[in-house]
Amino acid sequence: MPGMKLHLLRYFAVLAEELHFGRAAERLAITQPPLSSGIKALEDELGVRLFERTSKHVKLTAAGTAYLAEVRIVLDRVARAGETARAVAAGLHGRLDIGFTGSMVYRDMPAIVRAFGAHAPGIEVNLREMSSNEQIEALLHRQLHAGFLNAGTVPPRLASLPLADDHFVCCLPDDHALAQAAAVDLRALAEETFVMFSREVAPANHDNVIALFQRAGIHPHTRHATRQWLTVTALVAMRMGVALVPASMAQAAVKGVRFVPIAGLRHPTVGVLAWHESAVTPALRAFIGAAAEHPRG
Repeated sequence: MPGMKLHLLRYFAVLAEELHFGRAAERLAITQPPLSSGIKALEDELGVRLFERTSKHVKLTAAGTAYLAEVRIVLDRVARAGETARAVAAGLHGRLDIGFTGSMVYRDMPAIVRAFGAHAPGIEVNLREMSSNEQIEALLHRQLHAGFLNAGTVPPRLASLPLADDHFVCCLPDDHALAQAAAVDLRALAEETFVMFSREVAPANHDNVIALFQRAGIHPHTRHATRQWLTVTALVAMRMGVALVPASMAQAAVKGVRFVPIAGLRHPTVGVLAWHESAVTPALRAFIGAAAEHPRG
């Protein structure tokens, strides 16, 4: 139907349903003359008669019946296209690519994604596990819509929203002498071998642990470097050392470890939802809104 005016197709479809010019004009909120001229223009363009008309009745021709089936498909697609456009504009339809670090599985991220999915089921959320540095690069190059990452601050051009508080605890093998303690003074671990988070993967994670050592006045042996908190915890379970990890890692339920509070210290672990401030789509705006409404305490 190239070049066909959409309103003429609507005129035709309504008249085909009503088979009465008066009732069809009333449904279309127009008078009968423009309806009659519109149907004639449509028939002239097609070169076929769509209706048989007498003073007493209106009837579809065989060509009109066949044409009606196709017109209904076109009008339905146009209606769905309009609904899709309005949903996208309202942030209720589309696709979001969201990055996350492994530890975010045990923090806010799953609850935020679930809440958003319930609010906007028309938006497809695709999660990609990436390091914090990888996410920042992807966000700066607009290869991700947003990312859950371990950082206290983000580079210029990125905006961020802080996540709910978490804090560091000691992660010890379950047969360690201090594993059953109510709290552990870090100075008691000064001679231990520590499993550390690799600084090149997430500087904030590494620097936060170092800051805790400095506050305790110790310089521990650090030997093993990993890319994920879950790997840190697993190495402790294998008796490869001890570690300081986010308290939320207890949810991973790794066998062979104990999580013990740090005596006299409650140091927060950093975490934000970040996005490019110049690349906010309606869908992303809705996602940020869902994250902002998530409880932080």
